[in-house]
Amino acid sequence: MNRYFAFALIVCAAGLLNACSQMESVMGVASSTGLTSTLVNRLGVSETQAAGGVGSMLAFAQQHLAAGDFDLVAKAIPGSEKYLGMAKQLLGGAPISDKAGLQGAFSKLGMSPNMVSQFSPIVTDYVSKAGGQQAGNLLAGVLK
Repeated sequence: MNRYFAFALIVCAAGLLNACSQMESVMGVASSTGLTSTLVNRLGVSETQAAGGVGSMLAFAQQHLAAGDFDLVAKAIPGSEKYLGMAKQLLGGAPISDKAGLQGAFSKLGMSPNMVSQFSPIVTDYVSKAGGQQAGNLLAGVLK
């Protein structure tokens, strides 16, 4: 009888762990949607422009930060790989090596180049809150 009870307890625990894992995935999507929604609401850009702008900023940061530092920034933005993929598709896989390239990416999204300076504080603030001040400072330093 005790074996059956222990087995049932293990099965229930495994089920709960799986449910928690799925909830974290859902929360990550909601959180990344929060970033793009904030950009849409504050700046009046479309969802596609917001996501493409975030991806372009991440692609730019990836070119200028050490791998470990970039990982810290990327981990603060749920779905960062999707954003990066969107930027790569937008640019045909070309890297964003300088500010002119970042502004060009924004232009390809139908935004004026000065939108980079409007996105920067919003995205940096989000990264600071989600990933800590160090991650926010790393991103802010690259986007100056």
